[in-house]
Amino acid sequence: MELTRTLDLKSLLAKKSFFLFGPRATGKSTLIRQQLGSSALIIDLLDSRNYLRLSAAPHELEAMIAADDQGKLVVIDEVQRIPELLNEVHRLIESQKTTFLLTGSSARKLRRGRANLLAGRVWEARLFPLTSQEIPDFDLERYLLYGGLPAVWLGKYPEEELDAYANTYLTEEIMAEGLVRNLSPFSRFLQAMALSNGAVINFTKLASDCQVPPSTVANYLGLLEDTLVGYLLPAWTKSRKRKAIQTAKFYFFDPGVTHMLAGTRSLERNSDLYGRSFEQFIGGEIRAWLSYRRQKYQLAYWRSTHGDEVDFLIGDHAAIEVKAAVRVNRRDFKGLDRLSEEGMFNNYFLVSQDPIATKDGHRQAIYWKSFLEKLWTDQLF
Repeated sequence: MELTRTLDLKSLLAKKSFFLFGPRATGKSTLIRQQLGSSALIIDLLDSRNYLRLSAAPHELEAMIAADDQGKLVVIDEVQRIPELLNEVHRLIESQKTTFLLTGSSARKLRRGRANLLAGRVWEARLFPLTSQEIPDFDLERYLLYGGLPAVWLGKYPEEELDAYANTYLTEEIMAEGLVRNLSPFSRFLQAMALSNGAVINFTKLASDCQVPPSTVANYLGLLEDTLVGYLLPAWTKSRKRKAIQTAKFYFFDPGVTHMLAGTRSLERNSDLYGRSFEQFIGGEIRAWLSYRRQKYQLAYWRSTHGDEVDFLIGDHAAIEVKAAVRVNRRDFKGLDRLSEEGMFNNYFLVSQDPIATKDGHRQAIYWKSFLEKLWTDQLF
């Protein structure tokens, strides 16, 4: 099955050269073949011939482009493998007006090597796992357990695909590049983070669980962010009536990867884990929408020191609480009600699996399917 992705590479490249970052196996190479095909020169640095030639002589990039008759659009796949190429890219953008799409699964190696990040000359886009809008006959229960990596979603054996993905990440992204010295504590860290996915980060507890210093935990977290396997959700701290905590939350980029790292094999409908997976799914959809629509609103969460909480805040436009309940009650609005007293958001949504929608002023309970339909058709606010 060939899936249609939301991200439109041609429309992006009509404006500017781009970095396209995304975790491994989100489908960057497939997307390039589908949307650009023969209209671009594609230089895959996973091909040993290209890698050996350009790593030895980066200046040969110009000759490779000149020998191609596809015009001025050039794709360099896995560009982080040869950071020195970015100097040539810089030069060719300036002198030849060449348009580049530069893909990778990690910005860490580029930054560590003090690579030319082409500030102002190249914009950045992200590719995420499949969203609900990209999957025909979307199955929520399957997504919450196995996630949205294309090979996992389309595969007959999703558990095997996820297991292979986790091993690939550990061996190729981490050990092969020498990003950690000892795999054992990092493996413990991954499991600990997966078990606390969506929770406020507790450096002291994590350090104790992993048997490493807190500073090492901070380095590990940076590594997950740099390889795009996870992201920090910052705390919103502008509330005046209730003091807010300031520590970020952490989420893995995909529910299936989270469960594989945590050792989860099934999801009980009424469990806390199911609720956290549903929250992770909704957060991932919001995050993808912000990126694909080129929206610059900050995504954050709010929690008071007394425990009142709202899961996701989109700029000052929307406050979103997520509940997996099939029937909501007044207690589910507690966090939104406390936050609304600040008078700083235009819309307050309680997203749940209750199909009955209600609305009271700016506050509304909305079925998850309706919420995502409004989100992806740009009608949410």
